[in-house]
Amino acid sequence: MASVSVRDHDDDVRQRLRVRAARNGRSMEAEIRAILTDAVSEPPSADLFSTLLDRFSAAGGVDLPAAARTEPARAADFSA
Repeated sequence: MASVSVRDHDDDVRQRLRVRAARNGRSMEAEIRAILTDAVSEPPSADLFSTLLDRFSAAGGVDLPAAARTEPARAADFSA
């Protein structure tokens, strides 16, 4: 297994990492491994819409009624 050293990070980052590891019942090293594994485990998505849909679909949505058209749709005018 490979080793990686991370230098020059803020003391605040180390403190927050220590707290996060304790909250998850892991050592700092195990927490770093979990973070790195999660970061590279996400399958690449096809597009932004799919990414947003996957991330926020569990939050639910809102069904909005479509506005009724009072006149037919017009073609865009690009003459200006």
